[in-house]
Amino acid sequence: MKLQKETKAGRDVQGTPKVHGKWYGDACAAAFGMELIGERWTLLVIRELMLGGRRFSDIRASLPNLSAKTLTERLETLQELGLVERAHLPPPVSAQVYQLTEWGRGLEKVLQELGRWALRAPFHDPTLPLTPTSLMLSMRTLLDHRKIGDMELWVAFDVGEDHFAGRLRHDGLSIHPVGDTMLSPDLRFSAGSASDFLPVFYGKKTPEEAGNRLAIGGDADLARRFIDLFALPEKVEMKAAG
Repeated sequence: MKLQKETKAGRDVQGTPKVHGKWYGDACAAAFGMELIGERWTLLVIRELMLGGRRFSDIRASLPNLSAKTLTERLETLQELGLVERAHLPPPVSAQVYQLTEWGRGLEKVLQELGRWALRAPFHDPTLPLTPTSLMLSMRTLLDHRKIGDMELWVAFDVGEDHFAGRLRHDGLSIHPVGDTMLSPDLRFSAGSASDFLPVFYGKKTPEEAGNRLAIGGDADLARRFIDLFALPEKVEMKAAG
């Protein structure tokens, strides 16, 4: 299939998919990257697929302010660009899912660097809704690898009805969704929502100080060591105008 882009002069350039029509006319790779993924909701859809394939309805449930029509359009564009592909889960699930291609998965590093940079803003609002996938990706992003040492363990994360298995090793934290609660992990963290994790993991409050909304199972000292691996970047100092 030949893909086209419409130029300001009204001519088509063969071989280039038309993304959203807001072309910068700039050879900078960063500008080209924004042409590919800069449309509203696109990065959030990619974020929700970063830990594995998901059904249309699951993506829609994670992003309730995104209409079904817009989600359909974004997924179609991402497939056209080669960032997303459709796959079929085998029985007993037998469902169609959308998943990132190898090129699409490479955007995790982009999301990580963007997230670290944005968290330095003093006006970031952590009380806004947070999806379980966002929480898991934040842990992969804000893990201080220098503190891992010889720690090696399995961690279960139960976030409402979503369950994740985490594997901490010297090279970082791998996380993947699981269909049910994980059996016999070294540590288990359970809460009703992703936001319930934040005061403990990033605010460094005890579960009691945070209102006992996060339950921790496993050795208490090991849990404290694990939580200590995560830290927010320092905020920038904002100078008063004038």
